[in-house]
Amino acid sequence: MAERLVIDPITRIEGHLRIELESDGGKITKAWSETTQFRGLEEIVQGRDPRDVWAFVQRICGVCTSVHAIASIVAVENAIGANPPEQARLIRDMVLGSQEVQDHVIHFYHLHALDFVNVASAAQGDPQAAVDFARAIGSTWKGNTLERMTEVRDTVQSILDSGQLSIFTGGYWGHPDYRLPPEANLMAVAHYLDALEFQRSMIRIGTVFGGKNPHPNFLVGGMACSIDPNHTESVNQVQVDQIGVWVAESLEFVKSCYVPDALAIAGVYKDYFDIGAAQDNYLAVGMAGATFAGDPATNEWPTAHTAIKPGVIFDGDLKTVHPFDPEKIEEWVHSAWYSYKGGDIGLKPSEGETTVAYTGPKPPYEWLGDSDEYTWCKAPRYDGRAVQVGPLARVVLAYAQGHPRTVEIVNGAMEQLGITAAQLNSTGGRILARAVECLTSAEILAETTFPTFVKNLKGGDIDVFDPTRWEPDSWPSEASGMSFVEVARGNLSHWVTIKDGKVSHYQAVVPTTWLAGGRDKDGQQGPYEESLAGNGQHPLTDPAQPLEPLRTIHSFDPCMSCAVHVLDPNGHELQAVES
Repeated sequence: MAERLVIDPITRIEGHLRIELESDGGKITKAWSETTQFRGLEEIVQGRDPRDVWAFVQRICGVCTSVHAIASIVAVENAIGANPPEQARLIRDMVLGSQEVQDHVIHFYHLHALDFVNVASAAQGDPQAAVDFARAIGSTWKGNTLERMTEVRDTVQSILDSGQLSIFTGGYWGHPDYRLPPEANLMAVAHYLDALEFQRSMIRIGTVFGGKNPHPNFLVGGMACSIDPNHTESVNQVQVDQIGVWVAESLEFVKSCYVPDALAIAGVYKDYFDIGAAQDNYLAVGMAGATFAGDPATNEWPTAHTAIKPGVIFDGDLKTVHPFDPEKIEEWVHSAWYSYKGGDIGLKPSEGETTVAYTGPKPPYEWLGDSDEYTWCKAPRYDGRAVQVGPLARVVLAYAQGHPRTVEIVNGAMEQLGITAAQLNSTGGRILARAVECLTSAEILAETTFPTFVKNLKGGDIDVFDPTRWEPDSWPSEASGMSFVEVARGNLSHWVTIKDGKVSHYQAVVPTTWLAGGRDKDGQQGPYEESLAGNGQHPLTDPAQPLEPLRTIHSFDPCMSCAVHVLDPNGHELQAVES
């Protein structure tokens, strides 16, 4: 007999996600992905000056704020015809690159690894054995010392002795499927703590150029910061030299610590390369950081990582990469608490609507999955299909196009783990792909993007702003624009229409919407749902400790603040804010 389980909220993610499951005989048979928070930022920006919109929409998220600001600015620039100088684009590329590397490291160590690493067990680890374990998996991280491992073991033991686990409270530490030996858990906890220091340094790159974090400053037509090596009031030589140090440190951490750790954990949990497969359709417009103003097929601006062309892969056929066509993107609301004027149809983002139509029960609720509508998340489809976006999609696309460095790392990992390319579509595959991409991104940042920016600076290029399209009287009376940016969690697009100098229409199709959306009118599940219930074989050993589905959902790196559009349950206005 089917047993029902509600996981609400899913912890160690950004925002609020609820998962409802039915299981039978230790296997998940049905799943519902439910976004339980509504926002409405697309409506908030209507009627505003398009040059200000980035400051509103970057509040879509409290972590990956920069990416939404840049996506918005690029869409507006596409509409009004602004052309930011090369140095401004390189600064944006560095902000995107550093944010992406930081995000992947945070996700692996602080959000996902605890599904595989038993923190309580670390207190039983022998420090010298932990050092030896690190050496055995190829980790050359400078923190792999006897003194450091002893310090971390004693710290964990003191936490356990206190009886208060603090941030580790609520973990399923007694679950029988934690498999790492105590010395491996000790090493991993030490690297967890080191990653906290890493992420603090890494985010400073965006802070230097954006003035603060979170929510750095940006500018339509360029960047808000001025750069001049010889002036103290601008980003100068001292700060550029410091950025170079942070970039080098990030590459060292990713190469010597993150990648070996990810491969080691993937090797111990190798069966997760046969668990958690979602639809084997993948969409990306390039590698991480790729940015396009308008249709990538007609884009005139250079973007980072041009070695990989935008494309779509269907049915796992890595031999055929289909050209990316923005006109094939539609969003459906069949399972969402929205309504379209035209009924149960798919709408292109350029024509998209955000009209609230809540039909759910009054919170708190017990079960939502029995209704057709059960989420605030729309369901995007590409050419009618549910697709995966994110690190896995980008790595698969790069691998299919023969990107040398990606092929080298992926082939090496597959040989080490004894897996096939088809098995990348899995919980384990998404963990591996994120590590592969973090390494290639850190390398490109250190070896291409930052050196090019410095070379231009040495040549006297300090121009970061195109003033020709700043004044509204230089804009057409009506114009539309769109942007496509590959960010940490996947493909992000913003769509804007401007009339008489004001925003008349705005839509954002964000990575987590692609992945967390619910069923469409044809019953096609979203990727989260498919990964849990697609083949009826996903394990769920103990519903009281649902560790297995958490491993799979966390492998997507959910960011629910991005996926939803805050009002009271009855739709009443809470507060009016006028500018």
